[in-house]
Amino acid sequence: MRCDLNKSAGAAGAGMGMVRMRVHALGMVGAALWAAMMAVACTGGETVQGAAASGRGGGAAAAVPVTTALVTQKPLPIEIGVIGSAEPYSTVAVHAQITGQLTSVTFKEGDDVKKGDVLFTLDRRPLEAALQQAQANLDRDLAQAANARAQARRYEDLANRGIATREQLDTARTQATALDATVGADRAAVENAKVQLQYATIEAPLTGRTGALMVHEGNLVRANDVTPLVIINQVTPMNVTFAIPEARLPELKRYMALGSLKVAAQPPSDSGSESTGRISFVDNQVDPTTGTIKIKGTFPNEDRRLWPGQFVNVVVTLTTDPNAIVVPTTAVQTGQQGQYVFIVKTDQTVDLRTVTVARASGTESVIQDGLKPGETVVTDGQLRLVPGTRVSVKSGPGAKATP
Repeated sequence: MRCDLNKSAGAAGAGMGMVRMRVHALGMVGAALWAAMMAVACTGGETVQGAAASGRGGGAAAAVPVTTALVTQKPLPIEIGVIGSAEPYSTVAVHAQITGQLTSVTFKEGDDVKKGDVLFTLDRRPLEAALQQAQANLDRDLAQAANARAQARRYEDLANRGIATREQLDTARTQATALDATVGADRAAVENAKVQLQYATIEAPLTGRTGALMVHEGNLVRANDVTPLVIINQVTPMNVTFAIPEARLPELKRYMALGSLKVAAQPPSDSGSESTGRISFVDNQVDPTTGTIKIKGTFPNEDRRLWPGQFVNVVVTLTTDPNAIVVPTTAVQTGQQGQYVFIVKTDQTVDLRTVTVARASGTESVIQDGLKPGETVVTDGQLRLVPGTRVSVKSGPGAKATP
């Protein structure tokens, strides 16, 4: 529709004539108002027509930029991932077994020690004196026992000749036997004194790393005191304790029956390679309060990346699925109908596909149903997509082919 200014003016004049016939006093004013109204109507019509023409002449909606990845089929391990804590393979709290003054400490806190290394020395002088006294008692009683045996032999000879009575012979034999018993007690006292003297030198009971020193040189230590002198932890090898849900226990037992299972551990803040070991212990009952069962893995820990008390990420590898269908986990979305992905078709449009995720492994998800190897899925940009949306691949399969 096109407005002509001359025709508008003529229409305005005819309108003015009709106004004079009806209301003479407002003739000129009515004509002016009518002309203004026609001009505005004409301008608005042109604007609407121009907008409509622009809409009809515009191009199609722009393609949505997305990132894509291929659906692949490859071997992928079946794993159980949990949080665990590192524990020393063995730990010993070193206590003094005798009371005495601590005369020397032969290591520094945090040193590595080997089994048999001397750690502490206590005052030996009272123990050496006790050993000498026990040895002297033994020597005295040995002499008395020898004399008693000689006396018993004499009385036996005299009794055979009728000079000594039977009672005297029995008394001599009893005295000799009693002194032999005393000699045995003296020998035991000597051995005990030697053991007590050995306790004055405290050696490392195992190979490991020492902790903080609780008692320093010059202090008086007591036998079997509550506070240990030092604690030694064996850190090579190392144990990692963790718990798995009881629902995974049958699966774990089934694969353990086929052979030793590999377990990997890595501290959360450690970006290096993970430590690997083997499962060495499965608890004999499920914890009813948590519904989990305690597992231990043993690690060589030669590089000492695992440390006692440290929390670690633990992954138990049960077996390997040789034909797992895998997509990046970022491709899987969750909606009201469940989990789904967007498939990029050959015409560069997308389609929504419902999928079933079997499990996740790291940054990848294993698809049980809904995808085939070789298909292309959207991994980024899904928020702007609906089925049929045209896409532009900015990275991933098909990116170079997109104009």
